[in-house]
Amino acid sequence: MILAQSTVNTMSLLPSWLDPQHLLSGLTTPVIAVLCLIIFVESSIFPVLPGDSLLFTAGLFIANGTLNAPLWLVCVLVTAAALLGNAVGYYIGYFAGPKLFNRPDSKFFKREYVDKTHEFLEKHGPKAVVLARFVPFIRTFITWIAGIGRMDPKRYFTYTVIGGILWAAGITILGSLLGGVSFIANNVDAIFVLIVLVSVVPIALEYLKARREKKAVAEADPEVTQRIPRIKD
Repeated sequence: MILAQSTVNTMSLLPSWLDPQHLLSGLTTPVIAVLCLIIFVESSIFPVLPGDSLLFTAGLFIANGTLNAPLWLVCVLVTAAALLGNAVGYYIGYFAGPKLFNRPDSKFFKREYVDKTHEFLEKHGPKAVVLARFVPFIRTFITWIAGIGRMDPKRYFTYTVIGGILWAAGITILGSLLGGVSFIANNVDAIFVLIVLVSVVPIALEYLKARREKKAVAEADPEVTQRIPRIKD
C-alpha cells in the first residue's frame, strides 16, 4: 500500500486522539461511524476537531484499500453528518441566542452583535455560509451566528447544503483522487499542514482588512476611534 510507509509519522504533531490515521484505523463500520460522528460534532458544537484532515485521510484510505468501503457511500454519509450538524448548530443559535444576547448586563453577549450579524448575513449570507465550511472554527460558529441572526431558514439551508456537499464530499473525493500519487501519500504530514494554512488565510485577510479600516477611520476622525472595539494583536 502506498500510504503504509507513512502511517507511523503522519500527523505526529497532534495528540493521538486528533490523529486522523489513528482515528480511522480499525474495522470499516466503526471507523465510518466515528468519522460521521466527528464531522457532525465539529459542524454543530465543538470546533476543535480535525474535520478536513479526517475527510482527506478517509479518501486516501479508500483509494489504497485500507478503508474497505465504497467512495460514494462514505461521501453520502459524511455529507449527511455535516448537514445534520449544521441544522443542529443553527437551531442552537436560533433558540439559545436570544436568551444570551438579551441580558443587559452582559459584556460579551450584546444585542448589537446580533443586529450586526443579521445585517452581515442578509448581505453576504450565501457566500459566508458556503466559504465558512472550509475554514476551521468558523464552520462551527457560522451555524450559531446564522441562527442568532435569524437568517432566513430556507436561504440558510439551501446554501449550507451546497457548502456541505462541496466540503464533506469534495475533500473526501480529493483525498481519493490523490491517494495514488506517491508524492502525496509519502508527504501526508505536509499536506495536512498545508490544508490548515490554506484554511486560515481568509481569517488572516479579514483581520488585516479590519485593521486597515480601523486605521483609516481613526485618521479621518480620531474621536470615532473611541467608539470602535479595539482589535487586539
